Amino acid sequence: MTTNSFFSAGSAVAVLTTEPMGRLLDYRAPESGVDLGAFVKVPLGPRQVLAVVWGKGQGGFDPSKMRAITAVLDVPPMREEMVEFLTRAADYTVTPLAMMLRLATRAPRLLDPPSARKVLRLSEIRPERLTDARKLVIAFLQDHGDMRFGPHELAEFSGVSVGVVSGLEKQGVLLREDAPRDLPYPRLDPDFPGKTLSETQKSAAIELRQSVALGKYSTTLLKGVTGSGKTEVYLEAVAEVLAQTRQGLVLLPEIALTVDFLDRLETRFGQRPAEWHSGASQVERRRCWKAVATGDAQLVVGARSALFLPYQNLGLIVVDEEHDGSYKQSEGVHYHARDMAVLRASISGAAVVLASATPSLESWANAEAGKYTRIDLPERFGTAKLPDMAAIDMRSEPLETNRWISPSLLAEMQQTLEKGEQSLLFINRRGYAPLTLCRACGEQIGCDHCDARMVEHRFQNRLMCHQCGATKPMPEACPSCEVVGKLAVIGPGVERLAEEVTALFPDARVAILSSDLADSARGLKEMIDNIAAGGADIVIGTQLVAKGHNFPHLTLVGVIDADLGLQGGDLRAAEKSFQLIRQVAGRAGRAEKPGRALLQTHQPDHPVIQAILSGNEEDFWRTEAEARRRAGSPPYGRMAGVILSGPDEAAVFGAARELARNWGALDAINAQLFGPAAAPVARIRGRYRVRLLVKAPKGARIQDALRAWVAPMKLPYNMRIQLDIDPQSFF
Repeated sequence: MTTNSFFSAGSAVAVLTTEPMGRLLDYRAPESGVDLGAFVKVPLGPRQVLAVVWGKGQGGFDPSKMRAITAVLDVPPMREEMVEFLTRAADYTVTPLAMMLRLATRAPRLLDPPSARKVLRLSEIRPERLTDARKLVIAFLQDHGDMRFGPHELAEFSGVSVGVVSGLEKQGVLLREDAPRDLPYPRLDPDFPGKTLSETQKSAAIELRQSVALGKYSTTLLKGVTGSGKTEVYLEAVAEVLAQTRQGLVLLPEIALTVDFLDRLETRFGQRPAEWHSGASQVERRRCWKAVATGDAQLVVGARSALFLPYQNLGLIVVDEEHDGSYKQSEGVHYHARDMAVLRASISGAAVVLASATPSLESWANAEAGKYTRIDLPERFGTAKLPDMAAIDMRSEPLETNRWISPSLLAEMQQTLEKGEQSLLFINRRGYAPLTLCRACGEQIGCDHCDARMVEHRFQNRLMCHQCGATKPMPEACPSCEVVGKLAVIGPGVERLAEEVTALFPDARVAILSSDLADSARGLKEMIDNIAAGGADIVIGTQLVAKGHNFPHLTLVGVIDADLGLQGGDLRAAEKSFQLIRQVAGRAGRAEKPGRALLQTHQPDHPVIQAILSGNEEDFWRTEAEARRRAGSPPYGRMAGVILSGPDEAAVFGAARELARNWGALDAINAQLFGPAAAPVARIRGRYRVRLLVKAPKGARIQDALRAWVAPMKLPYNMRIQLDIDPQSFF
């Protein structure tokens, strides 16, 4: 971006559009002139598209044919620090800058002019007859001062019928007027009283508040055991950024956590903050984007894409459950929100808090190297203690066919039920069974569009592909040999486990926590609240149960297949298994009653299982770090995934082999090239996928080498190449 801050009418300006043009485009400034960084609407062919004024016109174009900017949006121009963030993020992820701009302008209907809505306000007229219902409406409006409400909102909040509101309007007591649709957010109060903290929590909170108060970049790893009160501690950092009148951002890994977390924030600061995620309405997301741009939104709670909102004065970013794999964006722009949070904060002079009970090895290593400050919360809050953990050796457990709960775990569940306490069974498989097999011909029912097995969801009587989301009815006959009655399900999912539990404990109240079975984030919250209130005796869940939920009546956790995550060649298999099982086990014993976690395993002597049971996390991280260091793997080396995809398998493999033959640009950074090979899921949504893996020394400028390597490739129109810096998975 150039340093000129204003361009007069008619002058040539270069704009960056959200379209895949690959370059800046020149337009004439409008009659009123235009600021550098202004969000504008420009004609591109027959369409009007969103763009940002990026600098002085590039020239080399006939001025008489230059089209003019159509409109300037009524929002503050993009700040220089945001330009730097998008540019550096595009450079790091090897992504076209237009795609990064698209991430930063994803507010629905942003090009639309400001809209208004009909609201009601009190007049000087008093009603002819003051009924109790009318008193409620008048009192509500008087209590809320300048706030305006539509007829239905006013009726709902006042606790009366819409007819009461309509009657007051007919008498002139209420006057209808236009008001902006995007209402301002209520102000959060940093001095609103919070929960009483323990001495350890107070010390950690003071340190975090001091890092925010300095007003400059820092990153702190807040490592606390499950139930240690990490949230209450980092909310003190949020209080500090509010007191400094700077903006804050709290990232959460799952939408399902948002509703409960917003309630906690309202309790702490007196009002609810702005929210940004796919579960929010289009109106709410547009409102949030504009309020962030003007500085009206003090605090945003959101998913990873909230990093790309146009903050005016960003002072704090919290990445809650920073180890969670959901922070890696694996479609479109491949970026990791944790890493982008650190980048954005370093540019904005903001503090970062990375919170987790089981941090990622990358964050642990950065703290060990002194790049991050580390604060530990080693004990649970109050009288709660960490659960006792033990392994159940499945090699010596007598199990009936098509049963997955061992006699040892069954006995523990029976005792827990008799004491009026809750049990949780964890298996990281959605649906009823992961595989449907024909016993006549051996056919495994797969997706029509992907090389993936379809998962039976018996509650919905459908098969589902967990890669592309395609579904079809559960067939009675084999789709291959057409024999009826020979289809058999193999292995358990949460639904099948629930069937087993119901048979074993017919009088128990059973609840299933799985993303497939909730119709919305609010519906999922209601399920979680019901469990927390004691509305279930036995809970069966997928990894959703590991996401920070607090169930005070839960005292027993049973991990059905602790070996599941140890299978395969994933670089991070040990780390992910360790994190997931420790997080799940941490759901037990979070109140006064002691907890117990039992791991069903066929490999009780496996180093990861032993590390989980011992609780000596630092030894695990050091061992894992040393293994990665010897292998030159992240975070002690660099990796990049290269995925070619297209509808023709032979053509995709041919392009991948050509790319592999011409790898001289990688040799310049002493990189190793592995592949090409079919991806583990070789076809998704009808497109064949071939992978290559680049491995380079830690200090290598891998992005430049990748650009030089792939630039000469001329791919057909229906084939794509995707670069993934720091891949988190290898599917």
